[in-house]
Amino acid sequence: MAGSQLKRLKASLKDQGIIGPQRSKKQKRQNAQDAKASTDKRLQRYEALASIREQFNPFQFKTNARGPKFEVTTNKPQNDKLAKGIQGRPGLAKATAEQRRRETLLVEMQRRNKVGGIVDRRFGEDDPNMTLEDKMMERFAREQMKSHKKNTVFDLEGSDDEQEQVTLTHAGKTLFDDDDIEAGRDDFDEDVSDMESDDERSARKKFLKRLRAEEEAAEGEGEDGQPERKKTKKEVMEEVIAKSKAFKYERQAAKEEDDDLRVELDKELPELQSLLFQMRPKETKDPKGPAVMAGIDMDQLEKEYNMRLKQAAREARAEVTDRTKTDEEKAEEGVKRLKEMEEKRLRRMRGEIVSDDEEEEEQKKGRKKGDDQEVQDEADEDEFGLGKGIKLRMTATEMGLDDEDDFLLEDDLIASGSELDMDEDNMSDMDGSDDEDAYDPDEDELVNGGEDGESKEVATKLQAQSRGGDEDGIPYTFTCPESHEQLLEILGSLPVTKLPVAVQRIRALYHPKLDAKNKERLGNFAQALIEHIAYLGDKFEPTWFPTLENLIRHVHSLAKTFPIEVSKAYRSRLEEIKEERPLALTVGDLMLLTAIGTTYPTSDHFHQVVTPAMLSITRYLGQKIPQTLADYSIGAYLSILALQYQSFSKRYVPEFVNFCLNTLCSLAAEKPKENLGLFPVHEPAAGIRVKGASNVTVRKLNCGDCQQPKSARSASEDSALKVAIISTITSILRTASETWCKLPALYETFQPAQRVLQHLTTKSNAAQLPAALVKQLKDTTTGISRLLQLAQVSRRPLELHHHKPLAIKTYVPKFEDSFDPNKHYDPDRERAELAKLRAEHKKERKGALRELRKDAAFMQRENLKVKKAKDEAYEKKYKRLVAEIQGSEGQAANEYAREKAARLKKNKR
Repeated sequence: MAGSQLKRLKASLKDQGIIGPQRSKKQKRQNAQDAKASTDKRLQRYEALASIREQFNPFQFKTNARGPKFEVTTNKPQNDKLAKGIQGRPGLAKATAEQRRRETLLVEMQRRNKVGGIVDRRFGEDDPNMTLEDKMMERFAREQMKSHKKNTVFDLEGSDDEQEQVTLTHAGKTLFDDDDIEAGRDDFDEDVSDMESDDERSARKKFLKRLRAEEEAAEGEGEDGQPERKKTKKEVMEEVIAKSKAFKYERQAAKEEDDDLRVELDKELPELQSLLFQMRPKETKDPKGPAVMAGIDMDQLEKEYNMRLKQAAREARAEVTDRTKTDEEKAEEGVKRLKEMEEKRLRRMRGEIVSDDEEEEEQKKGRKKGDDQEVQDEADEDEFGLGKGIKLRMTATEMGLDDEDDFLLEDDLIASGSELDMDEDNMSDMDGSDDEDAYDPDEDELVNGGEDGESKEVATKLQAQSRGGDEDGIPYTFTCPESHEQLLEILGSLPVTKLPVAVQRIRALYHPKLDAKNKERLGNFAQALIEHIAYLGDKFEPTWFPTLENLIRHVHSLAKTFPIEVSKAYRSRLEEIKEERPLALTVGDLMLLTAIGTTYPTSDHFHQVVTPAMLSITRYLGQKIPQTLADYSIGAYLSILALQYQSFSKRYVPEFVNFCLNTLCSLAAEKPKENLGLFPVHEPAAGIRVKGASNVTVRKLNCGDCQQPKSARSASEDSALKVAIISTITSILRTASETWCKLPALYETFQPAQRVLQHLTTKSNAAQLPAALVKQLKDTTTGISRLLQLAQVSRRPLELHHHKPLAIKTYVPKFEDSFDPNKHYDPDRERAELAKLRAEHKKERKGALRELRKDAAFMQRENLKVKKAKDEAYEKKYKRLVAEIQGSEGQAANEYAREKAARLKKNKR
């Protein structure tokens, strides 16, 4: 068993000879005399101690305890550390890094958010090798360089050689006299101000006069024939300074002249101001009458001027118009707009979000472009100076009616002989209400007529019209009904065929431009109109169909201006259908479902109104078990609506196909002997199957067939209705096959339909049907069979590749005689360099991240130290203050006790 750490340390020290038996005085004296031996022994002692420290501190070195990962043979020599397995000194490296961070990062942390400080710019203070003479020479050289940098090429003094001269001194005084000092002084340092006294000015003039006299005398001596002597540097400097002072004096003289002229102008300025701002004397008003100028009243003229000024301020500024576009550019813009609209429709169909801001911006752009185009068209029409010409009636395109559901005012809306009774003030009030209502005139083309002036004139005439009637007895004015009960009360006496005219006149009378409350009234009127359409549908008569179509167009036009009110009315009706009669739809419900399909886009992936309507349709088709021919007729009508709803998006509706196939199987003369497909087949009621209808004429279904008959039908009428239902369902199936011809599951979807149609064309069933219907069934079967063949051909089963199998590449191994595992042997030099750069980048990145983490840890430790120091100081101060307070409180308490005891003692006496 190994001894303790202390015992092993003593044994190591004894083995190295560091400790041992005590030496005698003679041995110590001999070692002291031999200096070389003592030095060697000291070095050996240091090395021995270092080896012992390494031996007894195993955590100081980083070693690979498991050895090398791979046993390889290499010619690369290993140093002592690698031979010993030492890979680093973490303790030493950590201490070095800590010291380096204290010298750099800690200093930066301490200087953070601190401004100012003293920077020692003295040279030679921190250099112990520089002598006093070297410091003085360095100081002199820097002063010369500093003075040299201040000079510029625009100085009036002499050349650079003269600038570089140094002023010599002796005993603390210059070697020049006062005149030389005055001559060497820079005259630009003098303060040229207006505060100079007259004595100084006269002295300067005398000095300049004396200089000019000396120059003239020197020139005269030169003219006598004597040779000109060379001027000394002092004379040159004096001459330059004298010229500079002369120029300076001339500038000051010019400045004085300008000042004198400015003073004179300042004195005359009040007179000029009185001339410039002279006010016209007020004219006394003539008591006889108002002031008149050119036969016009001045007050009226000023009022008219102010009114015109306000109108001009409110007018919109003219904008820069675009250039005239060619026909190709116009066509290209139209195609681009159509593409954008189709792209938005497809996005809505896929369920993607389409922001309303984009649509509003595009609508504004389209309106702006349309206005610019109208202006351009007017300019083109007036190109030859013939004017606009006479227009009998504007076309729908000129009126801006881009929707088939919009219409114009007809002549019968206005009574003959009516007069315009509204004044200009009312018209201006109506104009002001436009801005308050924020109504968009492009949303409703009923009253616009293409121009605002015409609409206002027509509306004004309608409001001024009395409670009379036209030739058909329809009044020109109505009270705007805001509920269905009011609508029945107001329009109940009118014939149903005249309702569109009444609705048209109500919309014109209560146009949102005429009153701020009309917008709310028309919104409620739109909801009442939707209820009235359903009401008329429940009491349907065959002659009412054009009327219902016109009313639906009115709802479509109102939905542009009042989308929320119209959608609420539709949704409330759909909710009523869901709760009360999900499988017993009426003709009014069918009318509303038709109106929804014409009012809103049915291709959207989700719509607030269309989606519930589609659910109502599929609920009836999927869950209703028909018992009467009216049920089959309603299902056929809903199948047509479902197909129309999916005409753009082409989404598959399984309830639609199931109902159509079940209807054909139920109406067939004979029941199929085998199962024709995977669709539910309901056993029909008695008398539903077709019998003896070979001589019946094929007709189309109408809305009256969707109602239960008031009296029993005859056998021929029942046969005709059954034949009409079979013909309609057959046409629907053919249209559906063409609509969904690109679906991947077309074959599985319409193969049962093919079998059902083939069953109807068998001899036993064809004998009971008309020849025209049998021909239609055969044509539909042929078309669907052709589509199924194409769908089957387009399908290809999975196959393997038909090309020759490719062999796997093989390489002959390459042997390296001098292989080094730390070296990469890539034949591609660029790839090898790139790999090397990547490895270096990765290494540097890891090192940088490591250093950043260490810096962050160091900063946290230092911040913690600072925080601890502050907390300790605060705690110490807090304890000291508490101790002082407690001491003072104790002292006061003692004084109080002593005083109390003294008083008690005094009282006892």
